[in-house]
Amino acid sequence: MLRTPGIHHITAIVNDPQVNYDFYSNVLGLRLVKKTVNFDRPEVYHLYFGNKSGDPGTIITFFPWPKLPKGRVGSGQVGTTSYVIPIGSMDFWKNRLQQEGISFTLDSRFNETSIQFQDPDGLQIELVERETDTDNSWGTNEIDKEHAIQGFGGATLYSAQPNETADVLENILGMEFVRQAGDYLRYQTQESLGNRIDIKLSPSVRGLAGAGTIHHIAWRAKNEEEHQRWQELLETKKLQPTEMKDRNYFKALYFQEAGGILFEIATDAPGFAVDETPDKLGEKLMLPSWFESKRKEFEAKLPPIKVQ
Repeated sequence: MLRTPGIHHITAIVNDPQVNYDFYSNVLGLRLVKKTVNFDRPEVYHLYFGNKSGDPGTIITFFPWPKLPKGRVGSGQVGTTSYVIPIGSMDFWKNRLQQEGISFTLDSRFNETSIQFQDPDGLQIELVERETDTDNSWGTNEIDKEHAIQGFGGATLYSAQPNETADVLENILGMEFVRQAGDYLRYQTQESLGNRIDIKLSPSVRGLAGAGTIHHIAWRAKNEEEHQRWQELLETKKLQPTEMKDRNYFKALYFQEAGGILFEIATDAPGFAVDETPDKLGEKLMLPSWFESKRKEFEAKLPPIKVQ
């Protein structure tokens, strides 16, 4: 049976690219590992943030649309994105959020306490302490490596059909059912990042796409051979996957599960160093070869981002 190792990346829609950069890079301390364009709508940026090398399981990506109306978080979407912080760093992050003027609450689920808050566009975020077998060596002047976000802890899915979504996680993606706790089902994989997915069981208002909402969640495939097997499996299960799409840093295919959430399966390779050296990731606008002839046009239309 095919089994995904877990989350590859999560992609959200926001408004202002500068506000987005300032929050995820300067407040949360993630590294901007790629500044490119939305390959399907190249008049819009596609910004990727993650750990030092942009490993799968650490990447949050954004389509910043400055004039796009606000959306509504609800069913048919990823509701909350969870990040892992090192054991013992909870107080550091509470203090940091307070210093940045960001209100937060504490929540307990599956015997874990999380810090919950929103980003400037209203995306729901939580931080949870866990042991991992990885080490994010990316730090900033204000966030040292001992407290740095390691990558995704997982995500909470707001499904319009929770049992149908659970069936896809367990019987298509190969995740293991952990247990139910109150209003949530939990599934997990064997990885230590991007590995725990919760499904909220209670009804939620219907989600509306727009700024401040998650566009899709992507699951990992080891390589292109396995990616092809995923496509064949999804076709067999009548989930109507798209054709393979070349995203330059990974290959992608998409399908919508019965609960209304857009799922992607993305390859681990080739990664973000395919067109920039590892020490220069995210420093300039990178375009795929088929857009390079329009570089001046894109640079004139895209709003500038001040990268510190």
